[in-house]
Amino acid sequence: MANWEERIRTFWLKAGDADAILSLMQLLVAERHDEDPAALYEWASVQDFLGREAEAIPIYRRALDLGLDHVRRPQALIQLASSLRNVGETTEAIRILEGIGPDATVADAGEAFLALSLFDAGRPGDALRVALKALGKTLPLYRGVVDHYADAIVDSK
Repeated sequence: MANWEERIRTFWLKAGDADAILSLMQLLVAERHDEDPAALYEWASVQDFLGREAEAIPIYRRALDLGLDHVRRPQALIQLASSLRNVGETTEAIRILEGIGPDATVADAGEAFLALSLFDAGRPGDALRVALKALGKTLPLYRGVVDHYADAIVDSK
């Protein structure tokens, strides 16, 4: 039998209906103790995946408070912020996302979610600036000019 981490990875690769997904994750989470941050994170993730962001938010927070490993922590922060954005708490989402830097797990994904949150917060210029700066990192020829144009964007609040 595969270890728990391998079964979690396999779980996320499989598709299924909501009831099956929820039941299978519930079985996986039940194998761990109640205060296991990884299990809490996975439970929050499945809630989030099923469109139950409001239910996921306090579970993400608890998992983060208990201390997640270096792989799950940045994912949990991004997913928490995304859930907050989806329930209309854009100010808190922005605060969280502005504190996330690139890392080996999420690369610059936080910037994409920050741009979405800024846009939802009525700050389209800031959103475009963040998105262009993220895009600029991938441009071999025009990075400098795109960064320059991004810096010149003025948000009309």
